[in-house]
Amino acid sequence: MKKIALITGSSRGIGKQCALLFSKNNYFVIMTYKSSKQEAMKVLDEIKNQGNNAMLIKADLSKKSECMKLVNTVKDIFGKVDVLINNAGISIQKLLIDCSDKEIENLISTNLIAPIILSREISKLMITNQFGRIINISSIWGEIGGSMESVYSATKGGLISFTKALAKELSLANITVNSISPGAIETDMLHQISENDLDFFKNEIPIGRFGKACEVAELALFLASDKASYITAQNIGINGGLN
Repeated sequence: MKKIALITGSSRGIGKQCALLFSKNNYFVIMTYKSSKQEAMKVLDEIKNQGNNAMLIKADLSKKSECMKLVNTVKDIFGKVDVLINNAGISIQKLLIDCSDKEIENLISTNLIAPIILSREISKLMITNQFGRIINISSIWGEIGGSMESVYSATKGGLISFTKALAKELSLANITVNSISPGAIETDMLHQISENDLDFFKNEIPIGRFGKACEVAELALFLASDKASYITAQNIGINGGLN
Protein backbone atom coordinates (compact mmCIF):
# COMPACT_ATOMS: atom_id res chain seq x y z
CA MET A 1 0.00 0.00 0.00
CA LYS A 2 1.26 3.47 -0.86
CA LYS A 3 2.22 5.85 1.90
CA ILE A 4 -0.14 8.78 2.37
CA ALA A 5 1.18 12.34 2.24
CA LEU A 6 -1.06 15.25 3.25
CA ILE A 7 0.30 18.48 1.77
CA THR A 8 -1.47 21.74 2.54
CA GLY A 9 -1.46 24.62 0.09
CA SER A 10 -0.71 22.43 -2.92
CA SER A 11 -2.02 24.56 -5.78
CA ARG A 12 1.25 26.39 -6.50
CA GLY A 13 4.78 27.11 -5.38
CA ILE A 14 6.45 24.80 -2.87
CA GLY A 15 3.26 22.87 -2.14
CA LYS A 16 2.72 22.12 -5.83
CA GLN A 17 6.28 20.88 -6.28
CA CYS A 18 5.98 18.72 -3.15
CA ALA A 19 2.76 17.19 -4.47
CA LEU A 20 4.31 16.37 -7.85
CA LEU A 21 7.54 14.98 -6.39
CA PHE A 22 5.94 12.87 -3.67
CA SER A 23 3.48 11.45 -6.19
CA LYS A 24 6.37 10.49 -8.49
CA ASN A 25 7.94 8.70 -5.54
CA ASN A 26 5.02 6.36 -4.88
CA TYR A 27 3.05 8.42 -2.37
CA PHE A 28 -0.68 8.92 -2.58
CA VAL A 29 -0.97 12.67 -2.15
CA ILE A 30 -3.84 14.49 -0.47
CA MET A 31 -3.71 18.10 -1.67
CA THR A 32 -5.47 21.10 -0.17
CA TYR A 33 -6.29 24.49 -1.59
CA LYS A 34 -8.24 27.49 -0.36
CA SER A 35 -9.39 29.43 -3.43
CA SER A 36 -7.08 28.54 -6.33
CA LYS A 37 -9.23 25.71 -7.66
CA GLN A 38 -8.08 26.00 -11.27
CA GLU A 39 -4.41 25.88 -10.32
CA ALA A 40 -5.05 22.95 -7.98
CA MET A 41 -6.90 21.05 -10.71
CA LYS A 42 -3.93 21.57 -13.05
CA VAL A 43 -1.61 20.01 -10.46
CA LEU A 44 -4.02 17.10 -10.07
CA ASP A 45 -4.07 16.66 -13.86
CA GLU A 46 -0.25 16.66 -13.95
CA ILE A 47 -0.20 13.91 -11.34
CA LYS A 48 -2.73 11.87 -13.30
CA ASN A 49 -0.77 12.38 -16.52
CA GLN A 50 2.22 10.84 -14.72
CA GLY A 51 0.11 7.71 -14.24
CA ASN A 52 -0.58 8.39 -10.57
CA ASN A 53 -3.57 9.53 -8.57
CA ALA A 54 -4.22 12.06 -5.82
CA MET A 55 -7.05 13.65 -3.90
CA LEU A 56 -7.97 17.32 -3.81
CA ILE A 57 -9.74 18.92 -0.82
CA LYS A 58 -10.85 22.54 -0.49
CA ALA A 59 -10.11 23.95 2.97
CA ASP A 60 -9.74 27.40 4.47
CA LEU A 61 -7.19 26.51 7.12
CA SER A 62 -7.52 29.87 8.86
CA LYS A 63 -10.70 28.36 10.35
CA LYS A 64 -10.40 25.66 13.00
CA SER A 65 -13.65 24.07 11.82
CA GLU A 66 -12.21 23.51 8.34
CA CYS A 67 -8.98 22.11 9.77
CA MET A 68 -11.04 19.57 11.69
CA LYS A 69 -13.22 18.82 8.67
CA LEU A 70 -10.06 18.10 6.66
CA VAL A 71 -8.72 15.80 9.35
CA ASN A 72 -12.00 13.91 9.67
CA THR A 73 -12.26 13.45 5.90
CA VAL A 74 -8.74 12.03 5.73
CA LYS A 75 -9.35 9.84 8.77
CA ASP A 76 -12.61 8.43 7.39
CA ILE A 77 -11.18 7.64 3.95
CA PHE A 78 -7.63 6.54 4.71
CA GLY A 79 -7.36 5.99 8.46
CA LYS A 80 -3.73 7.09 8.42
CA VAL A 81 -1.27 9.75 7.26
CA ASP A 82 2.40 8.90 6.91
CA VAL A 83 3.67 12.38 6.02
CA LEU A 84 2.16 15.74 6.93
CA ILE A 85 3.62 18.80 5.22
CA ASN A 86 2.28 22.01 6.73
CA ASN A 87 2.98 24.26 3.77
CA ALA A 88 -0.07 26.52 3.41
CA GLY A 89 0.75 30.08 4.36
CA ILE A 90 0.08 33.71 3.57
CA SER A 91 2.12 36.89 3.83
CA ILE A 92 1.44 40.61 4.07
CA GLN A 93 4.07 43.23 3.38
CA LYS A 94 3.14 46.16 5.60
CA LEU A 95 4.50 48.13 8.48
CA LEU A 96 3.06 46.73 11.70
CA ILE A 97 1.37 50.06 12.44
CA ASP A 98 -0.60 49.68 9.20
CA CYS A 99 -1.81 46.12 9.85
CA SER A 100 -5.43 45.67 10.88
CA ASP A 101 -6.55 43.29 13.63
CA LYS A 102 -8.16 41.08 10.98
CA GLU A 103 -4.93 40.86 8.95
CA ILE A 104 -2.90 39.97 12.03
CA GLU A 105 -5.39 37.34 13.15
CA ASN A 106 -5.58 35.82 9.66
CA LEU A 107 -1.79 35.54 9.43
CA ILE A 108 -1.52 33.86 12.81
CA SER A 109 -4.48 31.53 12.18
CA THR A 110 -3.22 30.40 8.77
CA ASN A 111 0.53 30.23 9.37
CA LEU A 112 0.73 29.01 12.95
CA ILE A 113 -2.54 27.85 14.49
CA ALA A 114 -3.51 25.66 11.52
CA PRO A 115 -0.21 23.73 11.52
CA ILE A 116 -0.54 23.25 15.29
CA ILE A 117 -4.10 21.90 15.01
CA LEU A 118 -3.30 19.67 12.03
CA SER A 119 -0.17 18.34 13.74
CA ARG A 120 -2.13 17.61 16.92
CA GLU A 121 -4.83 15.66 15.11
CA ILE A 122 -2.69 13.90 12.49
CA SER A 123 -0.07 12.89 15.08
CA LYS A 124 -2.79 10.88 16.84
CA LEU A 125 -3.04 8.71 13.72
CA MET A 126 0.75 8.52 13.48
CA ILE A 127 1.07 7.42 17.11
CA THR A 128 -1.40 4.60 16.47
CA ASN A 129 0.70 3.45 13.50
CA GLN A 130 4.00 4.11 15.31
CA PHE A 131 5.32 5.99 12.30
CA GLY A 132 5.16 9.49 10.91
CA ARG A 133 6.92 12.47 9.41
CA ILE A 134 5.80 16.03 10.11
CA ILE A 135 7.48 18.73 8.02
CA ASN A 136 6.69 22.37 8.65
CA ILE A 137 7.52 24.94 5.99
CA SER A 138 8.84 27.97 7.85
CA SER A 139 10.94 30.81 6.40
CA ILE A 140 14.31 32.50 6.75
CA TRP A 141 12.32 35.44 8.16
CA GLY A 142 11.29 33.18 11.02
CA GLU A 143 14.99 33.04 11.92
CA ILE A 144 16.23 36.58 11.29
CA GLY A 145 13.05 38.66 10.91
CA GLY A 146 11.89 40.54 7.84
CA SER A 147 11.21 44.25 7.62
CA MET A 148 7.55 45.01 6.85
CA GLU A 149 6.77 41.36 7.63
CA SER A 150 6.93 41.40 11.41
CA VAL A 151 3.76 39.37 11.99
CA TYR A 152 4.67 36.92 9.22
CA SER A 153 8.13 36.57 10.78
CA ALA A 154 6.54 35.94 14.18
CA THR A 155 4.36 33.13 12.80
CA LYS A 156 7.28 31.47 11.06
CA GLY A 157 9.52 31.82 14.12
CA GLY A 158 6.77 30.29 16.22
CA LEU A 159 6.56 27.40 13.77
CA ILE A 160 10.26 26.67 14.26
CA SER A 161 9.90 26.62 18.06
CA PHE A 162 6.79 24.46 17.77
CA THR A 163 8.71 22.01 15.57
CA LYS A 164 11.53 21.61 18.07
CA ALA A 165 9.18 21.10 20.99
CA LEU A 166 6.79 18.71 19.26
CA ALA A 167 9.67 16.55 18.05
CA LYS A 168 10.58 15.82 21.66
CA GLU A 169 7.03 14.75 22.43
CA LEU A 170 6.68 12.39 19.48
CA SER A 171 10.13 10.88 19.07
CA LEU A 172 9.42 7.67 20.99
CA ALA A 173 6.53 6.94 18.63
CA ASN A 174 8.91 6.84 15.65
CA ILE A 175 7.66 10.22 14.45
CA THR A 176 10.12 12.86 13.32
CA VAL A 177 9.27 16.56 13.23
CA ASN A 178 11.40 19.02 11.28
CA SER A 179 11.01 22.42 9.70
CA ILE A 180 12.41 23.85 6.50
CA SER A 181 13.25 27.54 6.27
CA PRO A 182 13.44 28.62 2.63
CA GLY A 183 15.17 31.85 1.70
CA ALA A 184 14.25 33.71 -1.47
CA ILE A 185 12.38 31.12 -3.55
CA GLU A 186 10.77 31.78 -6.93
CA THR A 187 7.13 31.67 -5.85
CA ASP A 188 4.14 34.04 -5.90
CA MET A 189 5.30 35.58 -2.61
CA LEU A 190 8.55 36.69 -4.25
CA HIS A 191 6.64 38.25 -7.13
CA GLN A 192 5.07 40.74 -4.73
CA ILE A 193 8.45 42.52 -4.54
CA SER A 194 9.40 45.25 -7.04
CA GLU A 195 12.03 44.59 -9.74
CA ASN A 196 14.52 46.98 -8.15
CA ASP A 197 14.15 45.32 -4.77
CA LEU A 198 14.47 41.88 -6.36
CA ASP A 199 17.77 42.85 -8.02
CA PHE A 200 19.10 44.21 -4.73
CA PHE A 201 17.90 41.10 -2.91
CA LYS A 202 19.55 38.75 -5.42
CA ASN A 203 22.88 40.53 -4.97
CA GLU A 204 22.72 39.75 -1.25
CA ILE A 205 22.56 35.99 -1.90
CA PRO A 206 26.03 34.39 -1.97
CA ILE A 207 25.03 31.80 -4.58
CA GLY A 208 23.74 34.67 -6.74
CA ARG A 209 20.29 33.39 -7.65
CA PHE A 210 16.88 32.73 -6.20
CA GLY A 211 15.98 29.23 -5.12
CA LYS A 212 13.51 26.99 -6.86
CA ALA A 213 10.43 25.45 -5.29
CA CYS A 214 11.48 22.02 -6.57
CA GLU A 215 14.69 22.29 -4.52
CA VAL A 216 12.64 22.74 -1.36
CA ALA A 217 10.48 19.78 -2.38
CA GLU A 218 13.57 17.58 -2.74
CA LEU A 219 14.59 18.45 0.83
CA ALA A 220 11.09 17.62 2.08
CA LEU A 221 11.20 14.26 0.30
CA PHE A 222 14.53 13.45 1.94
CA LEU A 223 13.19 14.35 5.40
CA ALA A 224 10.23 12.06 4.77
CA SER A 225 12.46 9.15 3.77
CA ASP A 226 14.00 6.40 5.88
CA LYS A 227 17.40 7.97 5.19
CA ALA A 228 16.36 10.83 7.51
CA SER A 229 15.07 8.65 10.34
CA TYR A 230 17.64 10.06 12.80
CA ILE A 231 16.92 13.68 11.93
CA THR A 232 14.33 15.35 14.13
CA ALA A 233 13.77 18.66 15.97
CA GLN A 234 15.79 20.42 13.28
CA ASN A 235 15.18 23.61 11.33
CA ILE A 236 16.98 23.31 8.00
CA GLY A 237 17.72 26.41 5.98
CA ILE A 238 17.67 26.31 2.19
CA ASN A 239 18.68 29.85 1.30
CA GLY A 240 21.72 30.00 -0.98
CA GLY A 241 23.86 31.23 1.88
CA LEU A 242 21.63 34.20 2.79
CA ASN A 243 21.77 34.79 6.54
